[in-house]
This record gives sequence, C-alpha cells and structure tokens, in this order.
Amino acid sequence: MRQNNYQGALQRPIGSGFDAKSTTTEVIKGIDLSGKTAIITGGNTGIGLETTKTLAHAGATVIVPARDMEKARQNLKGIANVEVEPMDLMDPGSIDSFAQKFIQSGRPLHLLINNAGIMWVPLRRDSRGIESQLATNYLAMFQLTASLWPALEKANGARVVNVSSHGHQFGQFNFEDPNFQRGGYETLKAYGQSKTAVNLFTLELDIRARFSNVRAYSLHPGSIGGTELGREASPELFQQMGFCDADGNMLPEVAASLKTIPQGAATTVWCATSPHLKDIGGVYCEDGDIAGLSHDSGMSAGVKAYSLDETSAARLWGWSEDITGIEFRFLSAHTQGNV
Repeated sequence: MRQNNYQGALQRPIGSGFDAKSTTTEVIKGIDLSGKTAIITGGNTGIGLETTKTLAHAGATVIVPARDMEKARQNLKGIANVEVEPMDLMDPGSIDSFAQKFIQSGRPLHLLINNAGIMWVPLRRDSRGIESQLATNYLAMFQLTASLWPALEKANGARVVNVSSHGHQFGQFNFEDPNFQRGGYETLKAYGQSKTAVNLFTLELDIRARFSNVRAYSLHPGSIGGTELGREASPELFQQMGFCDADGNMLPEVAASLKTIPQGAATTVWCATSPHLKDIGGVYCEDGDIAGLSHDSGMSAGVKAYSLDETSAARLWGWSEDITGIEFRFLSAHTQGNV
C-alpha cells in the first residue's frame, strides 16, 4: 500500500548527496532519458529553460508550450529534441487545445513539469474572474495535468513535478475568499495562496493516482538571480521583503545567497529523474532533497504543515473540480478514497 504524506508524514531528507549549490549537471549525471517525452511549462525562460536543456541533453524529447511562440523559438534555438506549441495558461481553452493535440498524437507522457508561474503582479482576473496568480500558478496546472492524464497513465511510470515556492509560507488557501472579492488584495498573500494550493494538489494527486503508476512532487527551487519572475515588482515590494535598501539596491547578503539558474533548476531535475524517489511521492523538496517540516511561526526553511493538510487537500480538490468543471479520469474509481 502506498504511503501518504498527509500532515508531512514523509517530510524528512533522505541523504540524496545534493545540496543548495548542486547544479543540473550534477543531478542529471548518469541518467539516460532516451525515448522519454517531457512537457515543461515555462520551458523557454529562466529555470524552465535550464530544465529543458538538461532533459533534452539527457535524451528526452521536450515539448515546451508557450504564449509567445516567437520568443520561445528564439530562446530554444539550437537545442535538439525540443518542440514548441502554443498555450496560454490564463486561457482555459488554450490549455484544452494544447492537451488535446498531445493526446491525439498517441504518445505517452513520462514527465510533466509544471514550472511556469507569475509573482508580484497587480490584481488581475482571468475571463472566469479568477485572480491571476491563482489561475496561472495553480488552476492551469490542475487543468493541464487532468487533461494530459491519459498520456501520463500510458507512460506506466510517469512523474508530475510541480514548481512551488518557499513563498507558500506567505499564506494558507483562503476557501472563503480565494479571489479577493471581499478582502483587500495583497500580491504576496495571493502568491502564497497559489503555492500552498500547489503543495496541497501535489499531495492529493500522488495519493489518488496510486493505481496509475504516476508519482507527484512539489518543490522550492530557491531564490534565484537572472530570471523574469520579478519583472513587474516595484522597488517597494523588494524593500518590504528585505531584499533591497531604501535606494533600491540589493543588499550584499541577499545577492550572496542567490542561486544561479543551473542551481535553481537542480531540484526540479532531481524530482523528475532521481531513482531515490522511485518509491516515494507527494513530498515537497528543496536543495536536491526532500525538505523537512517548518515548525516556526514565521518564514523559515522547509514546508509548512498546513500546505500538507489532509482535510485542506481534499477540500481544494473538490473546489478545483467545481471551479474548472474538470474531473480527473483515474484508472480506478477506488482511487478517490484515502489510504
């Protein structure tokens, strides 16, 4: 019987041999992905691009869905084994079109890496009225994974890797007002809620998929320099988080703590390929290993137990099905129960 990670029961490092400074080159060493197919959202910029390069160089065929096709093709130019397809995570119809095309190709999907995300954005809503960080960082992930499920099952040993964040500690999921229709909008609280949702979804997915031979992982890539994540952030937000001084200059100690892009993508690659995770899933990882639980009341290393809560995970799953109108089609109806 598959163990579950409810309440963080499996959240302890396993001695992977990797750490915060490990790179994608180190993590992928000795792993051959020939014959495997991967889909990586946001796979043409930042840590997503590094993940694409790493998996493609290891032999995988990598499909990168992108909103800006011209930019994606330019960024991915010269990388073998890469395909680019149109998709906009803020447009549910676009997600459906991408997924249907892949399903119709008949190919199995060995790795789904839900990497794309946004942060530090002003209040925006999609066509359904969903707050943009929740829509992009979580609900698009839920929809895409559900829509590609037959291909994941077909792989007979697939992994779903969901890029979360230490930022899940900014906030729990607010079931009473998830779209800030009654309360005042706070961009970091909205970001935290979306990443808490990612952790809860990953936890529940790994349990419900137990007869499908699919494992799921969430992860914190680390604080990374040189990505596009903060392109809409104001200097005031960086100051609020303690990243910059009053003049907008990054503090030296913050700059020294940032990971490089190859270091930032390493945990994603580890979750996607490590043989050490063959018999464990539903866990939150960081620095190339399974993270420990964070018991502090404030921000700290590790994962908060509220983002691995059994009741919240089941409740979020039901809410997600209701709000999207989408249900997963698992191999067995019995997978809807708990272990």
